[in-house]
Amino acid sequence: MLGGLVTALRTLTVFPVPGRDTETFSRSLFWFPVVGLLLGLMQAAIGYFGSHFAWNELSAAIVVLGGIALTRGMHADGLADLADGFWGGRTREAALRIMKDPNVGSFGAIALSGMMLLKWIAILKLVGLGAFEFIAAGVLLARWVQVSLASALPYARSEGGTAQAFVSGAGAFHIVVTSILTLIFLFSLFRTDLYALVAVIPAALAAAVLTGVLSYRKIGGVTGDVLGAGSEVTELFVWIAAALYTGNV
Repeated sequence: MLGGLVTALRTLTVFPVPGRDTETFSRSLFWFPVVGLLLGLMQAAIGYFGSHFAWNELSAAIVVLGGIALTRGMHADGLADLADGFWGGRTREAALRIMKDPNVGSFGAIALSGMMLLKWIAILKLVGLGAFEFIAAGVLLARWVQVSLASALPYARSEGGTAQAFVSGAGAFHIVVTSILTLIFLFSLFRTDLYALVAVIPAALAAAVLTGVLSYRKIGGVTGDVLGAGSEVTELFVWIAAALYTGNV
């Protein structure tokens, strides 16, 4: 059982975790919300303490950069690869080939730059309002979306790949269990403002549907890059929705 947690931590974070990986990698998906909450609380703490010792602008930037550092930039890399492949490849085969190329092209650079800028703007608003729980919620929901995409869509590469071990064996049960866990964690974060759920959950669902539909139409399923990109898009959508919500409460 704990092997799934070890695999989830090794996959989603930069932390060197002792122990043995789970033999069935899809089992680690059950732990993604737990790891997401951990990462989210860490980024929220960075924003909280940063706002007390630095400008809000610098604090927001550290939150964004901290998220990249804590995950080894894996999800940001996935976003860049997806942008290069989906907009640089006219066919399914071309898109998959480009996504596998480790070099970042013009579409990837534009996507990364735009994502970091928009994240910084949303986080700056949340830091200024002291809404740090929304920072944690965005990271948590991003990992839930990863599980949902991996469980709902097939693996796109016929020759296999790094994320195939996670996607194979994933299904509706993974979505149900992680959804329950995610809701429990969200209730804990927003125990004094449950209306906040109306803002963040639809935003995460929109990110999941957008990423999933686009990926299925373009390459017929998901890859590790798609899961990473879905995580990045979810954080952005949730943080923007949260900034709009908190600014009007």
